[in-house]
Amino acid sequence: MNREGEVLPPERKPNAPLLVTAELPADVLDWADGLRRAHYPAERNRLRAHVTLFHALPPRVEPELLQVLGTLARASRPQAQIAGVMKLGGGTAIAIESPEMVELHAQIAERMYGLLTDQDSRPLRLHITIQNKVEPAAARALQADLEPRLRPVTFRFRGFGVHAWEDGLWRPIRSIAFRG
Repeated sequence: MNREGEVLPPERKPNAPLLVTAELPADVLDWADGLRRAHYPAERNRLRAHVTLFHALPPRVEPELLQVLGTLARASRPQAQIAGVMKLGGGTAIAIESPEMVELHAQIAERMYGLLTDQDSRPLRLHITIQNKVEPAAARALQADLEPRLRPVTFRFRGFGVHAWEDGLWRPIRSIAFRG
């Protein structure tokens, strides 16, 4: 998930928050990552393209979280669709529609009730951020360029990713593939 050349220390930080992602298929990941490399400010772009489900779960829930994700991953791979441009003010994202993934997110949130940050408690808006922390005019220009060119693309998520957030980099913990 981290960009090439970014190195984490060998020891995992004990209090690093956990992130959960919905794993993209290789073709969608490559396409979205190309957009991200082209439009995300290079000095800030430390990660590959991704779809974040949860931004900061407490590390103490890791065993239960892995169990919950493993159980949910028995299902079929959730269908999704590229749904257009999402405006982020100082950035741009690719909006994704996936009622199945939204339902899985709700089930995870129910199990983690009381442990979610404000950001993770909000309604889920699936997206891939391809530009962030730029001047609003630059974001609007990219959005105007992308909107007429984006086409609905249907795909299926591959699984869940679990990462530890360490000083802006993500330490991979586990990838859990859908098996249904």
